[in-house]
Amino acid sequence: MPAPYLKRVWLDPARITNRKVYPFVLPLLRGDFELAFDKAITIIVGENGTGKSTLLEGIAVLAGFDDAGGGKGYRPVDHSRALEETGGSLATALRASWLPKITNGWFFRAESFFSVARYLDEAAMDVGALPPDFLSYSHGEGFLRFFDERCDRQGIFIFDEPESALSPSRQIEFLKLLRRMDQSGYCQVIMATHAPLLMAYPNATLLRLSKYGLEPVDVEQTDHYRVMREFCADPRGFVEAAIEE
Repeated sequence: MPAPYLKRVWLDPARITNRKVYPFVLPLLRGDFELAFDKAITIIVGENGTGKSTLLEGIAVLAGFDDAGGGKGYRPVDHSRALEETGGSLATALRASWLPKITNGWFFRAESFFSVARYLDEAAMDVGALPPDFLSYSHGEGFLRFFDERCDRQGIFIFDEPESALSPSRQIEFLKLLRRMDQSGYCQVIMATHAPLLMAYPNATLLRLSKYGLEPVDVEQTDHYRVMREFCADPRGFVEAAIEE
């Protein structure tokens, strides 16, 4: 069956042991929460602190990934200890509807990508294979090469702010990669981003996460787009006004 494979996730109040602890204090999770997926690519936008990363971590754990990033069965020993992994706590209170259940794919977090690349290089050498050598590339180049090799495979791919590894020109390359994943019919993508360029991917479901929950939105209605539009209209004037406020 074509993507999306993960059809719906929702919060089961009976599985919450303490609503006064994170992540259940997030406005997103204070009441009934449900998120349905009707397209192969879902993009979530919102300000820092609204719970985007935590939500993606929870979905990643449901898909069988580690909440610090990686693929099924992958858990390196050197993930950054600075990462606040809360996806496991959220996942215990989430229920999911799949058709069919897919556990192949990858959860990308920029903070842990280098440990992923190092692990893959070392794993290849351990079995006498030629290592992919992702670390010999820049962060963005290594990231694009890594997913270029995987984007035609069936799976669920979760990206948490991929633009942090990508220059604007590389973001365009990433959009081309998204198009390949979309057209393959085998890939489901769930992505959180602050980049208007990525938000504008056609044929995606674009959702805005705020203290009021998730709602469909057009890219032109996002604060991210409005800020960039004002900046592009008068870069120096915009920055001057912004720093004087």
